[in-house]
Amino acid sequence: MLERVPYWLLAIPLRLAVATVFWNSAMTKLADWNAALELFREEYKVPVLPPDVAAHIAVSIELSTPVLLVLGLGVRPATLVLLGMTLVIEIFVYPQAWPTHIQWAAMLLVLLCRGAGALSLDHLIRQRWGRVASSELDL
Repeated sequence: MLERVPYWLLAIPLRLAVATVFWNSAMTKLADWNAALELFREEYKVPVLPPDVAAHIAVSIELSTPVLLVLGLGVRPATLVLLGMTLVIEIFVYPQAWPTHIQWAAMLLVLLCRGAGALSLDHLIRQRWGRVASSELDL
């Protein structure tokens, strides 16, 4: 009986849960930008990137991808970006937090493989695009 639960219904809490994690992280950084920069200088120490650049990139990702996940727009590309960010956090910043990161990755992998679900802008665009493409083929 549980196998009949539609995927779109399962995708909604996945999208919202992941979006909340990253959105809250952005809000924390923006609440005290100087403290956030200090964290990137002293604690996070992401290799290759200067701390201020890494901070701006992180906040940009944390502000944009949650909006995309909630709307269900570009969910697979947004998910790839968040998986990459999670991997960087796990490897370079907090490797001891792998139980949390594996939960994020599991949710993101489901969204990557299955998409946003039927209750999403991705689905609406795909439906509309499909109708336009098939009507053009009829010409």
